[in-house]
Amino acid sequence: MPQQDNLRIVLAARPVGRPRPSDFRLEHAAVPEASDGQVVLRILYLSLDPYMRGRMSDEKSYAAPVAIGQVMEGGTVAEVLESRHPDFKSGDIVLSHSGWQSYAVADGANLRKIDPAAAPITTALGVLGMPGFTAYAGLLTIGQPKAGETVVVAAASGPVGSAVGQIARIKGARAVGIAGGETKCAFIRETFEFDAVVDHSAPDFADQLAAACPNGIDVYFENVGGKVWDAVFPLLNGFARIPVCGLIAQYNSTGDFEGPDRLPIVMRQVLTKSLTIRGFIQREFVAQRPAFEREASGWIAGGALKYKEDIVEGLAQAPEAFIGLLDGKNFGKLIIKV
Repeated sequence: MPQQDNLRIVLAARPVGRPRPSDFRLEHAAVPEASDGQVVLRILYLSLDPYMRGRMSDEKSYAAPVAIGQVMEGGTVAEVLESRHPDFKSGDIVLSHSGWQSYAVADGANLRKIDPAAAPITTALGVLGMPGFTAYAGLLTIGQPKAGETVVVAAASGPVGSAVGQIARIKGARAVGIAGGETKCAFIRETFEFDAVVDHSAPDFADQLAAACPNGIDVYFENVGGKVWDAVFPLLNGFARIPVCGLIAQYNSTGDFEGPDRLPIVMRQVLTKSLTIRGFIQREFVAQRPAFEREASGWIAGGALKYKEDIVEGLAQAPEAFIGLLDGKNFGKLIIKV
């Protein structure tokens, strides 16, 4: 295989607060070579996701941080260029976890083949990938929406939130989305067909949310935290379920949080309303993956589950695109076309 330039983006510094472009470094290296049992991959698409902000920090978390000088991690769709593994051949399209680079070498055990004829290959990073599965497993396992209940989801224009609302409607629940800006809200209302949408940037956001949920909230799928949680919290019904998927409003925070200590109030309501609040990571529910792929594929084919992608051209654009993701500038599943 001829040697080509491998463009890589590594973590140059641990950010304090909001990441900066200088926290990343662009490097050039040779294309790696495969050993027995390995394949060489050409990365086609890179997924950018909010969880990556946590990997840039060295604070204790559910996964080890990216080391300084290490390639930023991330899910990818790639083409097999060279194979020394019996289960893969040149030209295969695979889902891998190769990170922010143009080429990678991988063990066959960490790859999953993708059928380009079944769906656009980018969906393996979005609606049929980790974000879609996160929505499916978190909502159905923890949220357990019932027909006629009200399900509220923050970041409703994103890949997780949009799937949560649509799956809630498939299960017979009423879906209320929260997003920022009229363009996103209109898209959620008209394309994703939520029952109601509220703009969190509106000055009367809390009042609008209350009006959109006249019977209270039975399931709140948490992606954001911050002022969105403040508006949701008083509306929670008895026995409400809160799957906690993300807290993007707080990822760039440093030091102590502003305002009074609200934990006693939250704990009192957890007790008196019998609330269920559970954080989760989608890999906890890996046994549900086959059911998700089967059901989600059918919902997409039948038009019940729609999706939107925000594709940015060029690996070099990844740092700015990622910083924009944390600021809510993306519209749909953010993907880098490498």
